[in-house]
Amino acid sequence: MTEHIWHYRSTSGHLTGTDLTGYKVEATDGRIGRVDEHSDEVGDAYLVVDTGVWILGKEVLLPASTVVSIDPEARKIHVDRTRGQIKGAPEFDRTQHLGDTRYREQLGVYYGPGTPFGGPPV
Repeated sequence: MTEHIWHYRSTSGHLTGTDLTGYKVEATDGRIGRVDEHSDEVGDAYLVVDTGVWILGKEVLLPASTVVSIDPEARKIHVDRTRGQIKGAPEFDRTQHLGDTRYREQLGVYYGPGTPFGGPPV
């Protein structure tokens, strides 16, 4: 099951209702972009991150469980994946994937349990 990946960790510092739009997002090895959109919906929490020039202006969708900490004063979010792991995630297309359960399942497999370093299960 991969449902728990769509919840923020209790230790992340996330407060329901906080607008995270515009927050900088940091992977374990550097900045990946800014939050363009996010969801706090129970069981469906995620971040859509605009990567800017890092991945040629593409967006990535990160399940809420990847968030390690949120610093509201610095407007920064830290996630527990590397830039390479995020870049290697299933491709995101806003027009097709926000409501696509198959895409969510792909992300669940990619970021979920049994994937200690991200990527397909070992």
